[in-house]
Amino acid sequence: MNNTKWDELRLAMYELEPAPAWRTKCWENGFVTPWDREWYYHFREGGYELTEWVEIRTESNEQRHSVLSVLDRVHVPTEEISDGFRVYGYIQPGQQIEYAKL
Repeated sequence: MNNTKWDELRLAMYELEPAPAWRTKCWENGFVTPWDREWYYHFREGGYELTEWVEIRTESNEQRHSVLSVLDRVHVPTEEISDGFRVYGYIQPGQQIEYAKL
C-alpha cells in the first residue's frame, strides 16, 4: 500500500471519537508494536515502508461500524478479525484479501 493510502487511513482514524487502538507488524523482522491510540503522530513514526499490516481494535459495535465505514471509504485491503480489523500494507503471494464493505 502506498504512503498516500496510509496517510488517508491515519487521518480518518484520527478523526474518530474515541480513536480505536492500533498496532503494526514489521514485515522485515516480524516485530509487532504494542497497542497505541495516537494516530496523528505515532502511527506515521518511521514511515510505512516496513508495515506488513495494522490491526485496528474496536471496543463496541458502534465503534466497529465507524471503523468499517472509514475502511470502506478509504478502500484498503482489509480482513475482519475477532476484535476489529487488519489492514494490509503487503500481501503474501497467493494470499487473497477482500476490501472492506459496509
